[in-house]
Amino acid sequence: MTTEPQSPQVPSVSALTLPRTLTRQLNQHDGQRVRLLGFVHARRDLGGVQFLVLRDVSGITQCVGSGLHLPLPESSVEVVGRVKAHPKAPGGYEVQVEEFRVISAAVEAPPLEIPKMEWNVNPETMLDYRYVSVRGLRERAALKVQGEIVYAFHTYLREQGFTEISTPKIVSAGAEGGANLFKLDYFGEQAYLAQSPQLYKQIMVGVFERVYEVAPVYRAEEHATSRHLNEYLSLDVEMGFIHDEEDVMTLQNGLLTAIMQRLKDTCAAEFELLGATLPDVPAHIPRIPLLEARQLVTEKFGHVVGGKDLDPEAERLLSQHFAETQGSDFVFVTKYPRAARPFYAHPELETDGTPRTDLTRGYDLLFRGIEITSGGQRIHDYAMLMDSIRAYKMNPEAMTGYSEVFKHGMPPHGGFAIGAERLTAKLLGIANVRYARAFPRDRHRLTP
Repeated sequence: MTTEPQSPQVPSVSALTLPRTLTRQLNQHDGQRVRLLGFVHARRDLGGVQFLVLRDVSGITQCVGSGLHLPLPESSVEVVGRVKAHPKAPGGYEVQVEEFRVISAAVEAPPLEIPKMEWNVNPETMLDYRYVSVRGLRERAALKVQGEIVYAFHTYLREQGFTEISTPKIVSAGAEGGANLFKLDYFGEQAYLAQSPQLYKQIMVGVFERVYEVAPVYRAEEHATSRHLNEYLSLDVEMGFIHDEEDVMTLQNGLLTAIMQRLKDTCAAEFELLGATLPDVPAHIPRIPLLEARQLVTEKFGHVVGGKDLDPEAERLLSQHFAETQGSDFVFVTKYPRAARPFYAHPELETDGTPRTDLTRGYDLLFRGIEITSGGQRIHDYAMLMDSIRAYKMNPEAMTGYSEVFKHGMPPHGGFAIGAERLTAKLLGIANVRYARAFPRDRHRLTP
């Protein structure tokens, strides 16, 4: 039973000299006096005893006192009190309030109740008020996980000898062609927002051999699905002096292993909160050529795949097959046809070394039923590149800023790109990728 605390006072000078304690550290201070800083997550008054759920960067805790004049939810406050074990309190501990101060009072109630968002708020409303809803425990848990993914991405690649680069986001032409480009007026000239750093990171292979970038990319695609964004965070990698795309897949295999280990070490609480499980990354992620993958889902599941790629249902079924037969949540789909790959994709070669016209050394990586990566070996030979540009009916003169470097000894190279939001969403079981980004940009959303 909770004992009734003393009426609180504004924190004294001596109290303010206490170091700040985070809510996750309360188990280290049982019986001790602590100082907390955070937000009013929830509040209630029971017969003159006030209960304040305080939220800080590390979690929430229950604070209990009497005579408290609690401000509106989301106000920032300071609490000084004594830690006491309590089995029904979040984290098993509560704070008996001795001194209390409002640091910054909210001037109006938030537009939605943050503790109750998950079960009584329309998902679109959560995006409309994202500047507040992003404070929710589940929302910020997803962003914490994504931050750790990016950290592991940086760390592993640097350990493997990669150099971080920064490439332009205002460009004169698209890296992949097509119509999914955002146009803009660049001092009277036509320019575009970059749909990929692809061409620049290839150029930088000639400088550092191994490069990576973490930056937003832009796709002017009008579909509004649960798996697409018009602006997303792309984790890009490019490496030189490879033998073929197998070297690229091997690197990505190791990268994914490092990412999952980082999440295991730093985000156990976030995965528990969201009811998600971390996958085991196989030492050798299984591979299957695209044509065999299409045949497999038709013969095993009766799903006929049209077009030149796998459709979403085929991706789901193929992932299901490898999860059931090999225990892998990951599968590389390899040997994509040229019609399904951009002009810079390296063609598969005949035994005599001549390029095939039907297949490339491009691949996709599927994870739990969805593509999270597109990658492969790129063309490095100048003559082959120019033939490919013409075969794709592109203007060679418009590509000179990119193609000229291939006259100067570019090594065999390849790479891949991971969509950070897609990976985050699939890891955590988030149904719509928009909720794996702090401020998503989709077909209909430019604010907040």
